[in-house]
Amino acid sequence: MANKKIVVAGATGLVGNAALRHFGASDDCERIALSRRKPRDLYGARHVRIDLTSAEDCRRAAAELGGATHLIYAALYEASSLVDGWRDAGQIETNDRMLRNLMGVLEPVAPDLKHVALLQGTKAYGVHVRPLTVPAREGRSEMYEQPNFYWAQENFLRELQRGKGWHWSILRPVLIIGEAMGGAMDLIPPLGVYAAVLRAQGRPLDYPGGAPRVAQAVDVDLLARAIAWSGDAEAARNEAFNVTNGDVFTWENIWPAVSDALEMTPGRHVPLSLAQEYPKWIAPWDELRRKHDLIAPGLEEFVGLSFQYADYSMRYGQTEPGPPSIVSTVKINQAGFTEMMDTEAMFRKWFKLAKASRLLP
Repeated sequence: MANKKIVVAGATGLVGNAALRHFGASDDCERIALSRRKPRDLYGARHVRIDLTSAEDCRRAAAELGGATHLIYAALYEASSLVDGWRDAGQIETNDRMLRNLMGVLEPVAPDLKHVALLQGTKAYGVHVRPLTVPAREGRSEMYEQPNFYWAQENFLRELQRGKGWHWSILRPVLIIGEAMGGAMDLIPPLGVYAAVLRAQGRPLDYPGGAPRVAQAVDVDLLARAIAWSGDAEAARNEAFNVTNGDVFTWENIWPAVSDALEMTPGRHVPLSLAQEYPKWIAPWDELRRKHDLIAPGLEEFVGLSFQYADYSMRYGQTEPGPPSIVSTVKINQAGFTEMMDTEAMFRKWFKLAKASRLLP
């Protein structure tokens, strides 16, 4: 009999899908995947189709949530103008409402609820509006005055949990790398498509970003293990944690590994906005899909808003080296989660997996 019933909200996204994959290897838990679209692979979970923006939709799904012991909340609404939307009042309100709608129906039917894992990120430290105070630490609160749906969700969860038997943990990953389709912030599809188009033209893999900045990333499978850890660890009760691979990188230095994983030669630094250029690649991508019998869908469905995210992450248009974007992982290490991963190996892993699974040619 299952000892846990784990509900994953946002099951088609990068983090939600990784959580399903992680818990799919366990025999002691029942798994419920919540999303509007059915995930490509459920890893043994049961899918419940739901629109979290709709309170009525959530009420209809309440029976499926009965007996839940753990909630992994990785659902996310992003505005069509991705970066500008991060401070948009409508985006903030929508994300706040989604969590409230779900918790409003889950908590009453889950008397044995033990843990809620909530995903945030480095926007908690204002990376989208100003240089970080390096290293960014979880205890600093100077960014709470900035508009951000993180604070709306976090304040709601803190108040809801007060005096209850369950607890929460907040995970703040840096740049997340993994495999998904149609996400807003997943770099494997946009960079993979860019590379495929260049390769079809017989060109090397030019670096399209701007001036360098020292940054960090996290493998999505490592993040899934951190989420699982937070659900059981006493030290994670009602605490927030940064999560990274444990090292740093610049895009220029990692580019040869990206090129090698995609079986290409690294090219020159040729700044290019992928978000502006991708409409030219729609027809060539469809031809590549047919030629290589890819399972990946059409370009916009495959990449989603992530062309915009690629421009942002690689600092397209920036001509001066940027201030470092570094967070501290001392707190999570001292609490007991000490896993690390080489970032270059991570990029190789995910590009090779995307090719092996026929998402990329």
